[in-house]
Amino acid sequence: MSKPETSRRTAIAIMAAGKGTRLKSKHPKVLHEVGGKPLLAHVIASARKVAAAADIYAIIGHEADAVQRAVEGTGIRFVRQEPQRGTGHALMCAAKPLAGYDQVIILSGDAPLISSTTIERLRDFHQRSRSAMTLLSAHLENPTGYGRVIRAGAKSHEVKEIVEEKPCTPAQRKIREINSGFYALSVKDLFDHIEKLKTDNPHGEYYLTDMAAVLRRAKKPVVAIQTDNAWEILGSNTRAELVELDQKMRADKCRKLMDEGVTIFNPASCVIDSDVEIGADTTIEPFVQLLGKTRIGADCRIRSYSVVQNSQIGDGVTIRPGCVLDGARVGAGALLGPYSHLRPGSEIGEGAHVGNFVETKKVKLGKGSKANHLTYLGDAEIGEGVNIGAGTITCNYDGVHKHTTVIEDGVFVGSDSTLVAPVKLGKGAYVGAASCITEDVPAESLAIGRSKQIVKEGWVAKKRSGR
Repeated sequence: MSKPETSRRTAIAIMAAGKGTRLKSKHPKVLHEVGGKPLLAHVIASARKVAAAADIYAIIGHEADAVQRAVEGTGIRFVRQEPQRGTGHALMCAAKPLAGYDQVIILSGDAPLISSTTIERLRDFHQRSRSAMTLLSAHLENPTGYGRVIRAGAKSHEVKEIVEEKPCTPAQRKIREINSGFYALSVKDLFDHIEKLKTDNPHGEYYLTDMAAVLRRAKKPVVAIQTDNAWEILGSNTRAELVELDQKMRADKCRKLMDEGVTIFNPASCVIDSDVEIGADTTIEPFVQLLGKTRIGADCRIRSYSVVQNSQIGDGVTIRPGCVLDGARVGAGALLGPYSHLRPGSEIGEGAHVGNFVETKKVKLGKGSKANHLTYLGDAEIGEGVNIGAGTITCNYDGVHKHTTVIEDGVFVGSDSTLVAPVKLGKGAYVGAASCITEDVPAESLAIGRSKQIVKEGWVAKKRSGR
């Protein structure tokens, strides 16, 4: 009695060992980025919607350590291919970890647009057809450079052969159905016959594409299923193709966000990474960059030329033009900018204001507090309802160590003040303008740390006369 379909164990193997010679880069091909993260990370994300991380294997080779470090947080497994002798050889290297599975799906680590829906279709069709090999094909208006899929008949799923570009006959060149390089294979049939692959090609490599012919000669069924979206299977062999895929991915992201209730003016001018989340009724103005794992709430307005990376923005926040946020958290109703710089560790409370040319780093700014002008706040804990005057500086570094400034609720810090940490300003205290504060200030106290003003009448006339 055969196993029910749902119990058949499926692995996913992602080809990620190549150099990407045509990119003219010293870096691994699969670590080049589109949509704000490495090519390989996109493929893993789709694969993880289909299979558990423990059933996904990245076959790595060139700069293997760097590739593994970049994506090991996903929980997938890794197979080393040393040396790299083609896609067929990659699966030879993976024979041992794949031995316990019924079937394996092969994905390309440089094709970031592949969707989990298409991976599932490929898996399910392969199971239903009970074939030895199922290849994913696509219809391209310009198939130049791709292997053509030759079917047994016009309406047949059965594949007679895959013919590469160079040996195609004139009639075969007119075929627009191409082989994508994505496959589903019976693990038993694959490893029963993989040793029959040959290296009689210009590169002396074992090509997985040749498995179709090998299995056909062994009287094993080989079939094809065509993707509904030819974009999904396109790889990135050149810098131009990388940019084209990036533009496609970002355009799709903008359309998806707009479908969810976000207004994006001039989306072609914006850079929005694939993992960014934005709430409904938020408006994104032209020339905004939203990067990494940024989360933006509802009813916000992000004005032009702002760059927000790996930050959490609450509901109803306004970010005025030219702000830069990196690793920051901003509470609901806060107002930033223009030209504020929130560095990692900045936590801005509800309704707080961080204004023109204010820089924060590792700061907690309490609810309703304000730092509106020309200020640096680093390594500080600032309470609620605090006013930080223009030109204030927390001196957090003594040349060796960082120190913390504590400003309790309701404090008023006058303009051009210098707070030399470690120092604490008690609740409701006042600091006179232009003060240098080196000692703690008790609650409800006034601290003035400046020399007494001296006025010398007639001094200018004496200087001019030389007396």
